Amino acid sequence: MPVIVNLEIQTRKPVEIVDITNMIQEAIWKSDVTHGIVLVFTRHTTTGLIINENEPNLVEDILGHMEELVPRGKGYKHDTIDRNAHSHLRASLLLNPSVALPVDAGELQLGPWQRVMLVELDGPRHRKVTLMICPCAREIP
Repeated sequence: MPVIVNLEIQTRKPVEIVDITNMIQEAIWKSDVTHGIVLVFTRHTTTGLIINENEPNLVEDILGHMEELVPRGKGYKHDTIDRNAHSHLRASLLLNPSVALPVDAGELQLGPWQRVMLVELDGPRHRKVTLMICPCAREIP
């Protein structure tokens, strides 16, 4: 049976990247799933998920690049409602709402520098990320 876990994340800035890898790993350990897959899903239209290196200069580059590609206040139509069109556009054009990751021997199977990160685009806010941890019958080769 799959195990569903909701992570609660309080962001602190209007735009930031939060490393949630350890939270995901802890949930896997508590689930007792040793072999399988974990689906990570952000439940917000102004957030996204990335897998990348959590190096401060790279994080700054990622955020700066998003600002260049989809700048705030460009006269977007949605801004007449709540002035966060840039956040929605960044999430839908540049990010993913979910990632699926293999689990083997109870451990996330990430590369040496890979981290799972929530990208906040309209904070600070209280965010929820849902994990569905699904067991497989055999080991991953």
